[in-house]
Amino acid sequence: MAKGKLKVPTVIEELILTILVGQRELYGLQISEAIESATTEKKIISFGSLYPALRRLEQRGLLESRWENDTDAERGGARRRYYKITEDGKALLSEAQDMRNHLRNWTPSLA
Repeated sequence: MAKGKLKVPTVIEELILTILVGQRELYGLQISEAIESATTEKKIISFGSLYPALRRLEQRGLLESRWENDTDAERGGARRRYYKITEDGKALLSEAQDMRNHLRNWTPSLA
C-alpha cells in the first residue's frame, strides 16, 4: 500500500479487518460472532451492515473471498462465502492503527 493519503476504514471495516488479521479465513456469521465476542457483546453488527462492508473491502482489494464448494443440507443447501484479509488490507489496518496511536499521543502546538 502506497504511503501518502490514507483511506481511513470505517469502524465496521476496521473491526472486520482486525478480526481477520489473526485468522486464515472466516465466513460472514463467524466474523459477526467474533466481533461480538471480541467487544464483549458491546458491538453487534447486523447483516445489513456486515455484508455491504465486506463487499466494499473486497472491491478495494483489502479482502479476498471464495465460495465454499460443498452445500450443507442443514443450511438448506446454502453455500458459505469465506473471507480473508489481503496484504493491502493488513497494510491499511496497520496505517490506521498507527494514525490512531499518533493521535492519542499528539498535543497541539501553541502558537
